[in-house]
Amino acid sequence: MRHTYEIEGMTCNGCRKHVEETLLKVKGVSKATVDLAKEQAIIEMEKHIPIETFQKALKEDSGDRYHIYNQGEKPLKTSLTKKKEAHKKSSKTSGESGVFYCPMHCEGDKTYDKLGDCPVCGMDLVEEQNTTSSTAVLWTCPMHPQIIRDQAGSCPICGMDLIPLQPSLSAEEKTYKTLLKKFKVAIAFTLPIFLIAMSEMLTNNPLFKMMDQKYWNWVQFVLSIPVVFYATWMFFQRAYRSIKTANLNMFTLIGIGAGVSWGFSVFGLLFPEVFPPEFKSASGAVNVYFEAATVILTLVLLGQLLEARAHSKTNSAVKELLKLAPNKALKMVDGEAVEVSIDSIMINDILKVKPGDKIPVDGVITQGSTSVDESMITGEPIPVNKSENDKVTSGTINGNQSFLMKAEKVGTDTLLSQIIKMVNNASRSRAPIQNLADKVSGYFVPIVIGISIITFFVWLIWGPEPADVYALVNAIAVLIIACPCALGLATPMSVMVGVGKGAQNGVLIKNAEALQKMNTVDTLIVDKTGTITQGRPTVEKIDTCNDAYQSSTVLNYMTSINSNSEHPLAEATVNYGKANHAKILEVTDFNAVTGKGVEATIDAKKVVLGNAKMMEYAHAEIPSKILKEVEEYQKQGKTVSFLAIDKILAAYVVIGDEIKKTSAKAIKDLQKKGIEVIMLTGDNYNTAKAVATELHLSDFKAGMLPENKLEEVEKLQKQGKVVAVAGDGINDAPALAKSDVGIAMGTGTDVAIESAMITLVEGNLKGIVKARNLSNAVMKNIKQNLFFALIYNTIGIPIAAGVLFPFFGILLSPMIAALAMSFSSVSVIANALRLRSVKI
Repeated sequence: MRHTYEIEGMTCNGCRKHVEETLLKVKGVSKATVDLAKEQAIIEMEKHIPIETFQKALKEDSGDRYHIYNQGEKPLKTSLTKKKEAHKKSSKTSGESGVFYCPMHCEGDKTYDKLGDCPVCGMDLVEEQNTTSSTAVLWTCPMHPQIIRDQAGSCPICGMDLIPLQPSLSAEEKTYKTLLKKFKVAIAFTLPIFLIAMSEMLTNNPLFKMMDQKYWNWVQFVLSIPVVFYATWMFFQRAYRSIKTANLNMFTLIGIGAGVSWGFSVFGLLFPEVFPPEFKSASGAVNVYFEAATVILTLVLLGQLLEARAHSKTNSAVKELLKLAPNKALKMVDGEAVEVSIDSIMINDILKVKPGDKIPVDGVITQGSTSVDESMITGEPIPVNKSENDKVTSGTINGNQSFLMKAEKVGTDTLLSQIIKMVNNASRSRAPIQNLADKVSGYFVPIVIGISIITFFVWLIWGPEPADVYALVNAIAVLIIACPCALGLATPMSVMVGVGKGAQNGVLIKNAEALQKMNTVDTLIVDKTGTITQGRPTVEKIDTCNDAYQSSTVLNYMTSINSNSEHPLAEATVNYGKANHAKILEVTDFNAVTGKGVEATIDAKKVVLGNAKMMEYAHAEIPSKILKEVEEYQKQGKTVSFLAIDKILAAYVVIGDEIKKTSAKAIKDLQKKGIEVIMLTGDNYNTAKAVATELHLSDFKAGMLPENKLEEVEKLQKQGKVVAVAGDGINDAPALAKSDVGIAMGTGTDVAIESAMITLVEGNLKGIVKARNLSNAVMKNIKQNLFFALIYNTIGIPIAAGVLFPFFGILLSPMIAALAMSFSSVSVIANALRLRSVKI
């Protein structure tokens, strides 16, 4: 028995998984599948279970966070929804609007609408970069700041020239400045505590001549208060929350370790009579550890400060892309170019672009010609020549000629905005390899706490005198040196930098899984038209096959029927027809037969246009003489389409499509990397063979319909192959979706791009080589990070526990442990940043 229910309250994959697990625990449930996007749960049960049972289970587990309803019974707006809306409204009015996420992806791709720290791992949230916050330049009056305009001018009150309004600090800068301020306070109070404590090592301590040690202990206590309760209080807050929510993390260990040191010292200061002689100095004062606690906390704060600075560099690629977005443009108004804000541009506006200017939005050139530097989008340094009717892209740089363009995509619809959005989404996604780190991290903190407790008792029982002191210090060192954050950051940091690197080189990664899988691909299936070839076919010749129809009539029919099709071959025919003044006739009953051709009714006649399979479908016979003529063209790599009228062959059209200059070298490079390249095309055998021969492809198949391509992918996958598919058309979409890694040409259809995991902006096979090189570099970097994090903890924890002491007399001070822990996460981020200089 299976029922479908509606779920409310889920915001991320973590929520989805939690709800799924809760429903599975209900007695009688055999299977539960929860869909986050559809907000649905499909539950299989042995016999009917009342919905109240599921409602009770969710309430007992999570309170009012999640709600389950029968289909169609979900209220339009529940109190939970109202609370969410109220929360969003309040956060946006607080001055900290934006999108924030955890750099360790603790809750999957969940985002937050205000700055803070992650409720799971405690780390500072990172702000997502977007175009809306960086494009527009606002102007204000220095004397009257309430005056704000979107263009330069004079103040309506005092007449002074308006000046650009300084943008507010980013979330990263705010976090860094806050941490820097706290770090300065921590240093100012920790340094004297450290000097007082170290002076005890002097034989004739001058400080003790001024007053007794117990009074200096009180001085240390007073100095430690600003460090503990202001500069680093957030660490204890995060530690408390982690214990309360059972999400144990790095701050759990820091809070316990530093808290024990400071708490022990305060207790010793207030109740010295409780302690045995082993805990006291020669003066009778209890040995306190204020310097250990404050130095540990200050060093951890230093690590957080360095981490905040390093984090700002991991998404530098997105920031560089954001710099490409211009903030103003020249709009043609009554024949004159008027400077306007980028936000005021509307679709179909005519804009003027001067030499050296950034192209403001996506559009098409309506007047003039130029060369455009597209390297910031495609990664290719050679400028591209553009003329009338050619498309231009926002953020690219005009050459040495002015031109007029019509705006086609503005705001968040431009290619640049879409690239930034895709990079942000991919940066927050999780690579499968991260599951290993997550599994280890889940057991990490409890194991470390256990090792710390064991360390304490081992030293207490078998350690040298004073055993109590050795036990406490080494137990704290174990807690402090352990760093689960380095393990958690290993994968997402590399993914973030790698995805940004790809975007700068025209390789757009939809998610981290694609980046990881691309590293293991051993078979690549490529389409011909638009993938290997230019995808801009041109009509070379039209021959009539029936004296009953003149060439002009045939051209009219071809142009008319193809006016309803979006296929590149159809577009070529329409362009040829318009150039030769063909008449567009009325078309009815139009039908596109995928992989074969099109059919329709024109002038009360049944008109069919397509390949040989389409002629079979329409029961139109092709004479052997015509077949021989056509075969000669096909052997030259040309594509031939046939026109039949009322089941009688009337003409055929010869269409050429030049092979991209980059295709041959790209295929050769991929083959050198051990990737088998297979061409699957819907074209005929002779044309496919001609293209394959020119590219030295030994494996190809012709006459492939969309379902045939899909079957070929499934067949190869059953053989254990890891298959990537590269295509650009609607007929490639099923194979792209089924493949292990779908690669779409950025010059192709929206359906192909939507079905793919990787999109190549420039639309040629060279981008696949870049994607493979990038994947190799990122996976290598992730493995290095995981190795560093694991080996660091594997070696550091035993040393902190004192395993070297019996052999070499070496012990690790908690302060040194704190320094090592602080730099472990920074080293992982620094290693990930090396990907920015990798050549792909």
